[in-house]
Amino acid sequence: MNIGFDAKRAFQNRTGLGNYSRTLIRSLAEIYPQHQYFLFAPKTKPLFRPPAHMPVILPGKTHHRLLKSVWRSRWMVSDLQQQQIDVFHGLSAELPFGVHRIPVKTAVTMHDLIFERYPGQYNPIDVYTYRKKARYACKHAHRVVAISEQTKQDLMLFYGVPADRISVCYQACDPAFAVLHPQEVISAMLRQYGLPEKYFLYVGSVIERKNLLRIAEALHQLKGRLNVPLVVVGDGGKYKETVKSYLRQKGLAQQVIWLNETASFTFKDLPALFQGALALLYPSLFEGFGIPILEALWSRTPVITSQGSCFLETGGDAALYVDPLSPEAIAGAMESVSENGTFVEGMRERGWMHAQNFTIPKCAAAVMNVYENL
Repeated sequence: MNIGFDAKRAFQNRTGLGNYSRTLIRSLAEIYPQHQYFLFAPKTKPLFRPPAHMPVILPGKTHHRLLKSVWRSRWMVSDLQQQQIDVFHGLSAELPFGVHRIPVKTAVTMHDLIFERYPGQYNPIDVYTYRKKARYACKHAHRVVAISEQTKQDLMLFYGVPADRISVCYQACDPAFAVLHPQEVISAMLRQYGLPEKYFLYVGSVIERKNLLRIAEALHQLKGRLNVPLVVVGDGGKYKETVKSYLRQKGLAQQVIWLNETASFTFKDLPALFQGALALLYPSLFEGFGIPILEALWSRTPVITSQGSCFLETGGDAALYVDPLSPEAIAGAMESVSENGTFVEGMRERGWMHAQNFTIPKCAAAVMNVYENL
């Protein structure tokens, strides 16, 4: 088969959608080399270096190069025909408009419908745009790929997508997280970035839904009892300033280390940063999957996350689940993982075992099964 991907996020996005795209493209090319893969992208960036001999299709005509976003959302259709694509996979909740009029089988991955659940946390124009693209993709894709059962239920609830048109294909994470580092390597990394030997870890955008403010409130509750600092990997805007203001008011500003601000942190050090942490704190209000949880499980790092949403799917019996609206519950969980070594060892082992449900071969096989049955 000639299999095409919307590869914009693979080249341009450093976080969730980009990681999903890069991991899936690489794993399919490695495990199923009998197929030919094509990457369709408005432009390339060094962030992603595709496997050798994988064609990258860029806007060719002058007006396509001038209006790259229109090429991706509409004009790309002619390139799919020109390259004789058999299956086209929209990796980030959209397909080019008009693709249903050409003889190409299509799949679209839907990561979440958070903008439908929490529209007030988005710009109204963005909600309109996301909704228009998602509805079109869900209506016309020959198969809708949901990254969790939670997302499948949301697709049925908000868009009325029939259950028999949805395939749940869990995602894997970068295999670098499964490589365990010796303590001396972790300690050297911590010294490089001026980090303490003991710390909690937060990984993700600093936005309201991710709930960092309640972690800050939990730190305040623990003040004087458990003064372990929090390392934050991620950035934000207005909500981040709200969190910072709270920390200053409570005398906790020095207890939170904003790694993006204090060092030129690189992805290659993220697995070691996970492995050195007491626990990942991930009390998000809602997610489609929660990839940092999986990264932590592969890293044998304890996870404190939320009740509800998709979190039980991702964390299984390994995570410690709390009410994300309760700073007291978050603080109590932080104390548990900092004080009970036997309990933590059990979390590490269960986490590693649960992570085996999300291996690259299993996740690639699920997606290839979708292609083969279109």
